[in-house]
Amino acid sequence: MPQLLVRDVPIDVVEALKRRAAEHGRSAEAEHRKILEDALLAKRSGFRERAAALREELRGRISGDSADLIREDRDRR
Repeated sequence: MPQLLVRDVPIDVVEALKRRAAEHGRSAEAEHRKILEDALLAKRSGFRERAAALREELRGRISGDSADLIREDRDRR
């Protein structure tokens, strides 16, 4: 499996990663992998569900071309 090396990580970040790993009962290396996976893969897989939920939430609200809405507003004046 490929390896990833990150240089010049600030000490406070390293300490925070170690604390987080300990809180989750993982090694620092396993915690690093989990953080990367969550940041890069989990968001992508949940995008469709979040988009569908947002569309449902916005259903029934005014929608359309904003230029048309601005033009209508100006014409009312």
